[in-house]
Amino acid sequence: MTEIEVYGLTCNHRLNPVGIGDAAPALSWKIRSAGRAFLQEGYQIQVGKRVDFSGELDWSTGRRVSGQSTNVGYEGAPLQPRTRYYYRVKTWGTGGAESAWSAPAYFETGLLSNEEWAAAEWISYPQPRDEAGDEPIAYLRKRFPLDKPIASARVYATALGMYQLFVNGEKADDTRLNPGWTSYTKRLQYQTYDVTQLVSEGDNALGVMLGNGWYRGEMGWDKKQYYGDTRAALVVLHVRYEDGSEYIVSSDNSWKGSDGAIRSSEIYDGERYDARLERIGWSLAGFDDSEWGTVVHYDHSKELLVAQENEPVRIVNTIVPISVLTTPSGETVLDMGQNMVGWMRFSVQTKAGTVVKLRHAEVLDRNGNFYIGNLRRAEQTVTYICSGNGAETFEPFFTFQGFRYVKVEGISPEQIPGRFVGCVLTSDLQEAGQFRCSDPLINKLADNIVWGQIGNFVDVPTDCPQRDERLGWTGDAQAFVRAATYNRNVMPFFTKWLRDLSADQKPDGSVPHVVPDLSTSAGENSSAWGDAAAIVPWVLYERYGDARVLREQYPSMKGWVEYIRAQGENELLWNTGFHFGDWLGLDAKENSYVGATPRDLIATAFYAHSTGLLAKAAALLGYTEDAAKYADLRANIEQAFRDEYVTPSGRVASPTQTAYAVALMFDLLKEEDRVQAADRLAKIVEEEGNQLTTGFVGTPYLCHVLTKFGHVELAYKLLERREYPSWLYPVTKGATTIWEHWDGIKPDGSFWSDDMNSYNHYAYGAVGDWLFGTVAGIDADETEPGYRRIIIRPIPGGSLTSAEASLESPYGEIRSAWSRQKDGGIAYEVTVPANTSALVRLQGASKSSVTESGLALAAAEGVTDIVETAEWLEFRVGSGTYHFDAQQQQ
Repeated sequence: MTEIEVYGLTCNHRLNPVGIGDAAPALSWKIRSAGRAFLQEGYQIQVGKRVDFSGELDWSTGRRVSGQSTNVGYEGAPLQPRTRYYYRVKTWGTGGAESAWSAPAYFETGLLSNEEWAAAEWISYPQPRDEAGDEPIAYLRKRFPLDKPIASARVYATALGMYQLFVNGEKADDTRLNPGWTSYTKRLQYQTYDVTQLVSEGDNALGVMLGNGWYRGEMGWDKKQYYGDTRAALVVLHVRYEDGSEYIVSSDNSWKGSDGAIRSSEIYDGERYDARLERIGWSLAGFDDSEWGTVVHYDHSKELLVAQENEPVRIVNTIVPISVLTTPSGETVLDMGQNMVGWMRFSVQTKAGTVVKLRHAEVLDRNGNFYIGNLRRAEQTVTYICSGNGAETFEPFFTFQGFRYVKVEGISPEQIPGRFVGCVLTSDLQEAGQFRCSDPLINKLADNIVWGQIGNFVDVPTDCPQRDERLGWTGDAQAFVRAATYNRNVMPFFTKWLRDLSADQKPDGSVPHVVPDLSTSAGENSSAWGDAAAIVPWVLYERYGDARVLREQYPSMKGWVEYIRAQGENELLWNTGFHFGDWLGLDAKENSYVGATPRDLIATAFYAHSTGLLAKAAALLGYTEDAAKYADLRANIEQAFRDEYVTPSGRVASPTQTAYAVALMFDLLKEEDRVQAADRLAKIVEEEGNQLTTGFVGTPYLCHVLTKFGHVELAYKLLERREYPSWLYPVTKGATTIWEHWDGIKPDGSFWSDDMNSYNHYAYGAVGDWLFGTVAGIDADETEPGYRRIIIRPIPGGSLTSAEASLESPYGEIRSAWSRQKDGGIAYEVTVPANTSALVRLQGASKSSVTESGLALAAAEGVTDIVETAEWLEFRVGSGTYHFDAQQQQ
């Protein structure tokens, strides 16, 4: 009998989440199997309040006959607020195998109704500007006694602004930048903190540091406050004594307030800290707060409060500078060796009043001097004024920087070594995949894609992390979302962001360019940007198999399509309004950011694509009338596209790479015209010298389309190209993230224009989707989503001699690897997790030429449904690890 183990339990795609607000969370698990082709045939879930599952359970399914092991919705007794629930799973499957109970996992509910916030008031402590013109942050505190042995303690907190919670002088946890960035006028997250180990019998104190953050900070190109001009906090502490009684502390007018050492703090500009004004032990119960002021009540709604949805922001790594440089201009500069996002933690020991200033930049100029031109009006400066009290260590609280280089002023270079470390800040998402191949430059490209994602996934998917922007651009998000799923588990991250997209969507269905919306700064309704409303939910469903995201976002998807439909005189073409077009396409006219592909062609193509996704979502959700309606609409848009933009002979009227790429990617051409159209696309690329000319719209699809229609070697030429323009050109210039422009640094060392030249901009990293999905060959099948049925379709090519990728899917690890052999064949290794199957396709192979671990393919355990064509060999495999040798592959 096959031995099996249940592991990797998650709730709402998160490990042991605390403070959820979901009345029916989804539970998932993974299975390890010693044998091949294991399929789950039944499961049992138990949910209870005790870790040993003794006493009355809140839910027990009994033995259910089902293969489902992901996204099983809770169906037990109504969940109670502020309660930890433990759950465990056992399974049955192939050959009568039965697992033991899994190790217990847990989820904990937060405050499930607004009534539970009734005792708490929004409190504020307004701060006038000081003599230097700075606006200090607010320090809030409350002393309270606890007089019995303590069983547990939880704090539920949020803020208008950005806050850090302290309990008895200690940070409540390791999360940062709370409460995160949401559509603050409609949705505001609160956080739950387990502070049981931080409180004790006797005197205690809660403390809150309250800064501007995204809510009150100067945001957008005009650097203004978009949400509100008052910082405020909302806090509830629940202490449960061992005797079962409770003690509650809430924010009210009994709290005290003061200023302190943080004299100013802004997202773009950095932080100014005067250590001479530190409130040493300011949040300790014994601290003298007799000179502190009284907080004031602030009138603000609690109706918009929601529990934390995404994984929180944390410091996930630290980096030691690789060198201390003295530039030709005499500047002292740290080189971190990596373009990163976060801040510097540093230690100094010098006299009181010494000013240490850190400025942050991404690159040095062609002469090797510190360069900040591309930051525009973002200062990215941390200023620390020393107290003189021995060794002093500091790191910022309410800001972050995007940088590789740090100019240090105020201390001598010999004081720097060993005292400065970079703290990498990001939403703490679970790692998912890794890609490697025989080309070190391509490996560096893959690493750069990951670093770009880490740096720009700071609570929202931003375009860039360094200049006066850092906004949740919808176009960048939809272009990159497929690649993003290979690098990290982004389901909670994008679920939260999509809720803000829906919240900021206008009643007519229009979608802002950026989410959360800074409407007066960015605008709305461009094709390929607003289409994130349809594309992102579908990709999440495809990759994680959770239909809840489609059900939840369906009104938003439908609203977007209906918005487009209402534009102009012809409901089948989108040829009105503003569009970014193929943004930063290299075939743009002089002094233009917009590529040569007609904007209305792109708009109509994406209109068809989003409508098709909407029709598929409707069918999946059982909305049969909508499914038929939007399938017909998609077909009619497709015909209108051909009538308007395609010649009778099947040529796309605009002969650009992007025009052909989107037309073919979205299946807008007649089937009989697609091969010759792809041949024309290949010819256009070849006539350009085997180089791309695409921008944000065309780049994600170019290699996919070339591969699909038999031009895989041309796709590899684009990937392996070292010269500008190419993905590897920035790598040859020392890039450690993805650039906004193909030539952000030109061959002569000069820069693109200062006004828009980010060196950490993930959109072109969309090629990561092709690296994983084609070079290594791991892809999802939308008919059995979430990798229940995996597509393993590696296509070796170019000069690569090997490639491999792994992916931690909702079912477990998937792996695909290939290497060229000395005899001209190719060896493949495939790992398929339990309770799944994979459709394997090997290009150029035949049934007679392929063996598995030395056996003929038909005799191999777990291999079924073998189909051979002139171009490829295809077969299905069950779970397990397989070694295929294609001895005669060309």
